[in-house]
Amino acid sequence: MATSMILRKWTASIRTLDVEAYTRYVETTGAGDYRTTAGYLGHQIVVRTIGDGTSEFSTLSWWSSMEDIKAFAGENPEIARYYPEDDKYLLTRPETVEHYHVVSGAHPPG
Repeated sequence: MATSMILRKWTASIRTLDVEAYTRYVETTGAGDYRTTAGYLGHQIVVRTIGDGTSEFSTLSWWSSMEDIKAFAGENPEIARYYPEDDKYLLTRPETVEHYHVVSGAHPPG
């Protein structure tokens, strides 16, 4: 059963020692802005430890439509949105994000 839900995924590398601090920062910046945008359905932050002192840090956010994502991200929603202190934590700074149309599965966390 198809849905109109869209998953927005952003991933970058950070130092594993910064995971807790960066998670708190993202919850007050990007995730804070998600929560105040119409069409926001929920988000998760996931981390994969690489083992060399770095971790892959991803935000997954669920939205009702691309128009809602544009309200958060701007007219070119494929371009990643960054905040003033991101560079303090990021080892990589990807230019783009990925969007997926959700076609099956449970409702995201709210």
